[in-house]
Amino acid sequence: MATIIGVRFRHAGKIYYFDPNGYEIKRGSYVIVETARGIESGRVVMDSREIEDAEITQPLRKVIRIATEQDNLRRTENEQQAKEAFSVCKKKIREHGLEMKLIDTEYTFDHKKLVFYFTADGRVDFRELIKDLASVFKTRIELRQIGVRDETKLLGGIGICGRPVCCSTYLADFIPVSIKMAKEQNLSLNPTKISGACGRLMCCLKNEQETYEYLNKQLPNVGDIVENEEGLSGEVQTVNILKQTVRVLIETEDETTVEEMRADQITILERHKKGARRRKERDARAEQEQRQAAAREQAKERAAERKNRRMKAPEHSRSAKKAEEGYEPAALAESASADNSAARDNSSARDRNQQTGTAGKSYPPRTARSKNAAPAGNSNSAGISSSSGEEPKSAAGGQEKRRRRRHRRKSGEKTAQEPQQNA
Repeated sequence: MATIIGVRFRHAGKIYYFDPNGYEIKRGSYVIVETARGIESGRVVMDSREIEDAEITQPLRKVIRIATEQDNLRRTENEQQAKEAFSVCKKKIREHGLEMKLIDTEYTFDHKKLVFYFTADGRVDFRELIKDLASVFKTRIELRQIGVRDETKLLGGIGICGRPVCCSTYLADFIPVSIKMAKEQNLSLNPTKISGACGRLMCCLKNEQETYEYLNKQLPNVGDIVENEEGLSGEVQTVNILKQTVRVLIETEDETTVEEMRADQITILERHKKGARRRKERDARAEQEQRQAAAREQAKERAAERKNRRMKAPEHSRSAKKAEEGYEPAALAESASADNSAARDNSSARDRNQQTGTAGKSYPPRTARSKNAAPAGNSNSAGISSSSGEEPKSAAGGQEKRRRRRHRRKSGEKTAQEPQQNA
């Protein structure tokens, strides 16, 4: 066990433990103690008491002395000089063009250190500023960057409740505050309504957190299935934490009603699992996507089957279908070419006859040779060959050519003799 007293160096600041060193120190008096920053003057806010050694941060420093009137005057002078240093530092900051906001200035009791508190959005290079301040004040200079919560604690202000902010009145330490506390107390999650003067979540959300946790344990959650003493059951729609009542949606065969029930008169039949609705919606979406994917695959398979059937269709079926429709381009083309060749042969023969008749001489006829042309005097054979639609083989093709040449020679001799007889 150790005997300690509690000392505070700032209004609503943190309490530090010191050994009274045999002095009988009353609460509210000032003492001179040694700290990590040097010799300081603080106000006693906790009477002498004994606590466990585990609760003390070692080493436990001792009180140097109880503050005298001269010490009190010196403390007052330090506060006045700190205000003057504040204005000088602001002027220097403007001269150097630094992006920083000066909040407060403080002298140590022994006047060996001058501390400046400031805020900034990022890192600030204030080395040149320190040199200027050291040349002006001729003492050790310390610039300490603080957060927005510390800024509000030092400056103070009025909260949205109309009272001074908690951090500058009685809160010694900043307590962690989370959005879960606002949800537990069923508050609006609008940032402007649950944020303090510093822009962070209000510290007073922690004050009633334990009470709301105790009250919520006795109430069902929204979505739970409950039943009252009369045997009516339904789903919880809303919950009133302070009144300890719930509004239940009761569905019957005839109608649907909403009734208010007290928490001590209902029994919870089924708990609503957190996120069950979201999971159900997610599963429904996944099932729908699977059905759509399966439908797309089936459509692709059917299209592939139709394409394969078209590719595998026999050629004769297509030609037969065209024949049924009366469309035979190959036969028509062959017959037309045969008729055209026969007409050309007849016309050439007539021209030669005219020439031999005028000159009185006979020459063997010279007819245009064509692979597809038939003899002029044998139209029946040309018609038969064109209607057959089949090409002769190589050997048979040579014999047919020779036969046609002989036939042309004979026909040419006859045509040459006819003009002589006429003459």
